[in-house]
Amino acid sequence: MKRFFSVLLIGAVSVSMLAQEKMDPSKNQFRQMRTEFATSNAYRTGSGAPGQLYWQQQANYNISIELDDEKQQIRGEEIIEYINNSPDQLNYLWVQLDQNVRQQESLSKLIMPFRLNQRMHPYYMQMFMSEFDGGFKIEHVGEESGSSLPYTINYTMMRIDLPQALEPGARMNLEIRWWYNINDREKDGGGRSGCEYFPEDDNYIYTIAQFFPRMAVYSEVEGWQNHQFTGRSEFALPFGNYDVEITVPSDHVVGATGVLVNAEEVLSEKRLDRLHKARNSLDKPVFIVRENEAVSAEKEKLASKQTWKFHADNVRDFAFASSRKFIWDAMAVQFGDRKVLATSLYPKEGNPLWEKYSTRVVAHTLKVYSHHTFDYPYPVSYSVHTKNIGMEYPMICFNGGRPQADGTYSERTKWGMIGVIIHEVGHNFFPMIVNSDERQWTWMDEGLNTFLQGIAEREWDHDHPSPSGRPADIVSYMKGDKSNITPIMTQGDLIKQFNSNAYAKPATGLNILRETIMGRELFDFAFKQYARRWMFKHPTPEDLFRTMEDASAVDLDWFWRGWFYGTDHVDISLDKVTAMELASVNPAEVKALKKKDADAVAESIAVQRNRASMQSMVERDPSMKDFYNTYDPYAPDKSDAEIYKRYMKSMSENEKQWRAREGTFYQLDFSNVGGMVMPLVIQFEYMDGSSEIVRIPAEIWNKDNLKTYKVFLLEKELTGVTLDPFLETADCDMGNNHWPPRIEQNRFELYKSTGRRGGESNPMQKK
Repeated sequence: MKRFFSVLLIGAVSVSMLAQEKMDPSKNQFRQMRTEFATSNAYRTGSGAPGQLYWQQQANYNISIELDDEKQQIRGEEIIEYINNSPDQLNYLWVQLDQNVRQQESLSKLIMPFRLNQRMHPYYMQMFMSEFDGGFKIEHVGEESGSSLPYTINYTMMRIDLPQALEPGARMNLEIRWWYNINDREKDGGGRSGCEYFPEDDNYIYTIAQFFPRMAVYSEVEGWQNHQFTGRSEFALPFGNYDVEITVPSDHVVGATGVLVNAEEVLSEKRLDRLHKARNSLDKPVFIVRENEAVSAEKEKLASKQTWKFHADNVRDFAFASSRKFIWDAMAVQFGDRKVLATSLYPKEGNPLWEKYSTRVVAHTLKVYSHHTFDYPYPVSYSVHTKNIGMEYPMICFNGGRPQADGTYSERTKWGMIGVIIHEVGHNFFPMIVNSDERQWTWMDEGLNTFLQGIAEREWDHDHPSPSGRPADIVSYMKGDKSNITPIMTQGDLIKQFNSNAYAKPATGLNILRETIMGRELFDFAFKQYARRWMFKHPTPEDLFRTMEDASAVDLDWFWRGWFYGTDHVDISLDKVTAMELASVNPAEVKALKKKDADAVAESIAVQRNRASMQSMVERDPSMKDFYNTYDPYAPDKSDAEIYKRYMKSMSENEKQWRAREGTFYQLDFSNVGGMVMPLVIQFEYMDGSSEIVRIPAEIWNKDNLKTYKVFLLEKELTGVTLDPFLETADCDMGNNHWPPRIEQNRFELYKSTGRRGGESNPMQKK
């Protein structure tokens, strides 16, 4: 027999009914999200799947560029085949010029609030004082035939006016020529793309992205997504096929989106053989370019040039990395009968950390993410070493994590590097394949990816010190000043506390859904459905929300409303625990209990003092006593046994079995202090030292979002109750989660100033 029984008492029902009458149904957190969600249609169904008339545009690119290692410039030309799969005539096309964020008169500079303080961070002074001009210099826009087309540049967007409308189903070829200056991230305000200079050997590492004019997204949801790029909210891009030629110094090693199609032209036979071995090495990385070879190339600096050619199918973007400093290793990851190349590019400054971890972390990430979504469909995945950056593109990402010059590193550097590689490689799934609109909904790629990052981190090492999406880590943000918090469902440029809002909170929410609200089986199935439905397509938030409910039969409207559309925090209070026993119907037992209760009532202080200091009138004159001075109302009388016998005879067998159960009823009273409803995870602690967990779904709050009650029949004597014992709901105040209440333990310390500022612990240097 189970050790507890949850029962619904008439009193609790009555209280809930009264609360329901008082509560305005239009404000109940469990009401359906009819007004918040867009109406389903033939393009996007109510189940969250693409509809029968779903369409999306396609843009194919043929690009040729040259990287000038002397001037740090890129010069290129491209032919874009744009295919209009929409049912609409298009009189103009919008092209993204994201490098224009680095123009001298860029919109981001014009609108950036800036004030002088007594202490100024160099980053902001660089942004304010920089004379660097990194915007696109457009030399030609036209049709492939060579004829020019009129165009208008509005900061980071370029409108190309067409001589005649592009009809539904039609396609056209655009030709664009351009050049721009590559930013040095150390001097020119950081950035996702750019170069890093190494003065010790007078060389550069180039990690290049947003380097070509790119088509904007046109969809049935937004029309043209031509929201300006001001440096924070990232990108919305259509899928297409890419053929890209990259001309660089002939001693450079290049990694890029796609497959290297002319390896025989740019690699020596020795490196070709190593690459072949790497493609079949499933247990460890194989070096294609070794450290001593990279060091030699740093010194020689060949003046000649060669062209690396890459091809990529069905990608939304293209990026590359190039340097003569690169060490190159790779290994294979098996997916069915197909092998994917997990590979890394890094300078000697990245060792020993990078050669030990990078490629293995890439392989681990591809396996874990594939298990929770779909098999990684691309042929390669690069991790490229940079300083203090993390940024993602199809099949390639740029990742920080640099040891000290002596080769030692702190634990923070190690975990930071592993985390950023998992995160950026993971972005191949969200948004490079499940192609959400980053310019509008930052959380749809960052939050979902950070959630899966946490899973991959926990599966990398059970003892990971701080896996992403852990509920306890979001508490300080959630309980903060609400005037400085925005809902997750906010356009990316308008978000306050960007990282907490777009990364941590949605990731934590998904973690709570998986572990606490839905359970792993239901969540994992539904999440995989979403990923597979929308791979190589453009989902919206409603598509995710609807799919999660459609595939699980769990009504989550209350959760989307509270966690994603609101700013309330979780603070469930265990207000009171009341112990009650089922009243006996045996008159003798009833009288005995009443006597026990009466004896337990202390005499008033006045009677106690009178009894100790004086005789009462009755004591002085016993003749004043009568029958009632000796009568015991709690003593059994002759009729009690007969009454009990008749009562038991009238009871049904079911009633007798119910009364035969042993145990104590405990009523737990809860209140929702923070405003965000949540399931109740309750730990009962018993007198015999044992404990057990009881989980109550969030629907316990559906009649009254602020107060609720629950009664349990427990067979063991209860000594303690803890609410949310595993810190799995992001409860912001654990001080009201215990019965009996506990003293919160903390520490303070006395300290002396050491005169040191900043830095991080690196025990390796002490060995």
